Amino acid sequence: MIREPAEAFVSDAGSVEIPLGVLAEAGLSPGAAVVVYSDGDGRVVVRRQDDAIRELLENGML
Repeated sequence: MIREPAEAFVSDAGSVEIPLGVLAEAGLSPGAAVVVYSDGDGRVVVRRQDDAIRELLENGML
């Protein structure tokens, strides 16, 4: 399901502030350990670190 989008901007330092509503919908809280990677042109994925590591282990990639 696509939720209501929220606007954010990339700073000169390359950081992006993710709105709290978006974090809450994703089950993330401020300070959560995440993994960030590119998923193609214009798309960045942010995942819980534990979930990303678990998936890599299940797929035999670690």
